[in-house]
Amino acid sequence: MKRINAIDFTRGLVMIIMALDHTRDMIHAPSVMHSPTDLATTTPAIFFTRWITHLCAPIFVFLSGSSAYISFKKKNNVANSRRFLLTRGIWLIILEITLVNLGLFADIHFRMILLQVMFAIGSGFILLSLFLKRSIKVIAIVGLIIIFGCGLLQYIPQNNSVIENILFPFFLPQFYTITPHFSIFLAYPAIPWFGIMLAGFATGKLFELPLEKRNNIFIKIGLSAIGLFILLRFINVYGDPSKWSVQKSSMFTFLSFMKVTKYAPSLLYSLITLGIMFLILSVSENFKNRFSRIVIVYGKVPLFYYLIHFYIIHIIMFAILYAQGFQWSDFDFTNLHFGRPDKPSGLPLWGIYIVWISVVIFLYPFCKWYGDYKLSHPEKKWLRYL
Repeated sequence: MKRINAIDFTRGLVMIIMALDHTRDMIHAPSVMHSPTDLATTTPAIFFTRWITHLCAPIFVFLSGSSAYISFKKKNNVANSRRFLLTRGIWLIILEITLVNLGLFADIHFRMILLQVMFAIGSGFILLSLFLKRSIKVIAIVGLIIIFGCGLLQYIPQNNSVIENILFPFFLPQFYTITPHFSIFLAYPAIPWFGIMLAGFATGKLFELPLEKRNNIFIKIGLSAIGLFILLRFINVYGDPSKWSVQKSSMFTFLSFMKVTKYAPSLLYSLITLGIMFLILSVSENFKNRFSRIVIVYGKVPLFYYLIHFYIIHIIMFAILYAQGFQWSDFDFTNLHFGRPDKPSGLPLWGIYIVWISVVIFLYPFCKWYGDYKLSHPEKKWLRYL
């Protein structure tokens, strides 16, 4: 099966958006002290700068599942596909612990290990390898049960029981203090994200349909997911541990309505983000213009882009801090500060958008070169792992 334009475009789009979130994390002036979705301190502009990046992780995980299905059907060999998923899953987890964490925190001492989207995809691939002999129907049902059912965990009393200690790390974020100078933050627990990957794997079969029929199905799924999000959010009973409420203004009430939980991904978070994804998929296959060609360049080399962009943003962050008069001794590499000093620093929001666009533009020729290199060297199997 040839590469699918809609997948590459959608994946490229969310990779571009993702860089906005990490630029804001590292360089935005209030990011060290305040959450962008805290309604007591945020602004609509800051809130939606963060909210739009909610699309990235679930879409990336979902499309990883879809791509795994397409690769599986192309090989038509369970043993080879299982071996590839296992080795790639382990490789992604190793990259998460090493290169990603170094790029994210710039801490050569590795005082904290953050397990996030690469860990979720890696562990998802390992688990997915055990499902390859199951029917698409079974895989779809299991994925939907996970997506719709994980919210029931909030009703289990947290009393430090043995069951809780064993069960919750698979479903909810956990923070482990290993030593006074080393900790592990499991931000992306395996099972909720695995449910999204399973749904993506099952949806991979839809990409075998004729384009018009596939797009019609995607539109129906997307609108249904968004409609269900609106209904469940309005009822305000199930679907997200964070309930919405009337705020000081209609705008902030809307922000409260849209504030959904990512850690771990709630049902409402999954519905709205994946609903938007299906609508993008339904229209992007026919995109044939300069913008789409640029976006697809990033979508064809997502891991390459992902690894490099952390380091580029961090270099820019350090340059800005030095320009603002800080010295190396001022930098704080603990407590998720990314090296930012525990003093006012960074740029306002408009500066974040300038840096973000600059990073994306800067990375384009490197992504283009690597994409062309992969295409022209199919004999180099190791390129599939990067």
